[in-house]
Amino acid sequence: MLAGGAARRLGGADKPAVRVGGRPLLDRVLAACADAGTTVVVAGPRPTARPVTWTREDPPGGGPLAALDAGLRHVTAEHLVLLSADLPFLDGHTVAALLDTLRRGEADGVLLTDSDGRDQPLVAAYRTPSLRRGLAALSAAHGGTAGLPLRRLTGALDLLRISDPVASFDCDTWDDIATARARIREHGHVLDEWISAVKDELGIDLDVDTGVLLDLARDAAHGVARPAAPLTTFLVGFAAARAGGDADAVAEAARKAVALANRWAEEDTQDATPAAPSSGAEPETRTDAG
Repeated sequence: MLAGGAARRLGGADKPAVRVGGRPLLDRVLAACADAGTTVVVAGPRPTARPVTWTREDPPGGGPLAALDAGLRHVTAEHLVLLSADLPFLDGHTVAALLDTLRRGEADGVLLTDSDGRDQPLVAAYRTPSLRRGLAALSAAHGGTAGLPLRRLTGALDLLRISDPVASFDCDTWDDIATARARIREHGHVLDEWISAVKDELGIDLDVDTGVLLDLARDAAHGVARPAAPLTTFLVGFAAARAGGDADAVAEAARKAVALANRWAEEDTQDATPAAPSSGAEPETRTDAG
């Protein structure tokens, strides 16, 4: 992951640290790479939500090719994902799709294209040997890689392309940042964004069926009392953690709580008057001797 650069169009701001949806851009991209065996970030070290290996290009500020060269020195895998640190909408499904497409074919790499059809070589998966050969050739021809544009490398590679205007959206300007912040608050995105942010903040790598939990909260609120919703979901989480903490444990605890809420609600709909006497029985009419 390349997280350096001067961010001139952001007025020199520390772009990887700019927050979108309450999380630094760098942490958002790291969350999309949670399944990586090794995550290498080329930049000055800083606190991150996930552990990474830090390295710097030589010389510092030498550009993306020099940064890629530095990062490759820590890579042993046959395939790698090369990313910039300013991709607010990248997710794990896109990363997996890039790698799956690369592994099924013979190309040197697979990259995303943006809404204008332009290549985004910093949202891509590559064969590591292809990058090493290309960098070695450029270094031999130019006495190093510092200052060379990335297209000098990617232009010589056999690449496949996937159109994905959302995942390839990067934040180069403050207008881009504002667009990203607005989008995640739209109705169709805000809940997933919030859950992802909370899991990242709490260090939770657990995929759960949020629909089940929302249904539980609804049933507890309607069948018991409104404050029961957050308290019940908290207790379900606590019970699931004691039972192992995986998605199945959450689902089982939620199932039990939903069943209880339904039984609770059923009592409110039942006739609370005493049952009528059975056929043929005489009602008690004598005065209580007591």
